[in-house]
Amino acid sequence: MPAAEAPSTGVDGPPSAATEGPADQPNIVLVFIDDMGWGDFSCFGNQDAGTPHIDRLAREGIRFEQFYVNSPICSPSRTAISTGQYPQRWRITSYLNNRKDNQRRGMAQWLDPKAPMLARSLQQAGYATGHFGKWHMGGQRDVNDAPPITDYGFDESLTNFEGMGPKLLPLTLKPGQTEPDKIWQRAEILGEAYRWMLRSEITTGFVDAALPFIDKAAASGKPFYINLWPDDVHSPFWPPVDTWGDGSKRRLYLSVLEAMDQQLGRLFERIQGDPKLRDNTLILVCSDNGPELGAGTAGPYRGYKTHLYEGGIRSPLVVWGPGIVKRHNHIDGQSVLSAIDLTPTLLKLTHTPPPEGVTFDGEPLVDTLLGDGGSREAPIFFRRPPDRNAFYGDEDLPDLAVRSGKWKLLCEYDGSEAELYDLSIDDAEANNVAEQNPDVTAQLIKSVIDWHRSMPPDNGPELE
Repeated sequence: MPAAEAPSTGVDGPPSAATEGPADQPNIVLVFIDDMGWGDFSCFGNQDAGTPHIDRLAREGIRFEQFYVNSPICSPSRTAISTGQYPQRWRITSYLNNRKDNQRRGMAQWLDPKAPMLARSLQQAGYATGHFGKWHMGGQRDVNDAPPITDYGFDESLTNFEGMGPKLLPLTLKPGQTEPDKIWQRAEILGEAYRWMLRSEITTGFVDAALPFIDKAAASGKPFYINLWPDDVHSPFWPPVDTWGDGSKRRLYLSVLEAMDQQLGRLFERIQGDPKLRDNTLILVCSDNGPELGAGTAGPYRGYKTHLYEGGIRSPLVVWGPGIVKRHNHIDGQSVLSAIDLTPTLLKLTHTPPPEGVTFDGEPLVDTLLGDGGSREAPIFFRRPPDRNAFYGDEDLPDLAVRSGKWKLLCEYDGSEAELYDLSIDDAEANNVAEQNPDVTAQLIKSVIDWHRSMPPDNGPELE
């Protein structure tokens, strides 16, 4: 469903500097926001808060309305976007917690460093690679022997309380309070390279680390790949004290959203203000899963974080690169693509060879990403987090889901309780048409169960 403003047909042809074609190794910045809904950017229809810096990227680039992440919860979603493979392959199917709980849910303790990381492939191709922000693919709570982030193909890293390596830990401050408090103090056991910073400014801290990294790469003539993955807009919400308003959950969330946009703006402006970077940098902005109930909004879509309904897995995607993308101020409401497609797409775009012997679940969709449209050919499959059979008032959430063409099917592990939606006319998933379409329902049930059984299991069936 389109955002509030009317879509343009786009302007064909980038500026003259790009007509000669981008360099073989364009710079890439991937901004992966935490727990933000499809409808939370103002360019996607949010009328309660403004995100002017993201909106500028959208005006100068492309907004994708049918982009999916591959899990409705953080750690597996991050694994998918990093590897181009379903996170089930790496036994990361819910958020990584303490050792005992990871084991209870049938999960790995951290992402295997042998996974086919986009960053490592780019690093081997000569890129400077940096991760600045939330990691949550190993190294959290009592899991203090996970590999450092630099083992995954990054030259530098700065993370939060859910990763190994240098980190920023949050201080909290509310109106009327003179001395800040600390949260997530236990993260000190993950290593000594930490410093405390106001939670409301931590996105600035990540940007402050990314900017000199960009300068260093530019000075050395190297292309760069950067993950800028803020803690925002995940709860608990600690915006600047002068933006607390009435202190309600919704108001605090919106204030965090606006502060995040402002802080990210410094990174965007650094690139936009440098002609060499502007013409040869691709910025992608999306969210790792749907919103928390009562905080963000999924726009017209059903469901929230942890749900396999559209609101849990459909993410806004903004792609900016005036010297690279082919359309500007363009809304692509038709192309269906997912986070696992980004790794093979960006490898192809940068002329980087994929890891030897690796088969991606994603598809290379360079033309789609740059504005020509077109959907992935294979269906997109989903499995719910093993510990989320019931959440946000739904006592029996679907276990599996598949998006295939215009159809979306959800069902239990055994194929029962099937729900079928024609998203071309019912993207709110309001009208279950499984009984009216028995052949489609049967075929999609078979395909999603076959996929589910082909993946390493977790303990979801035992935890129902």
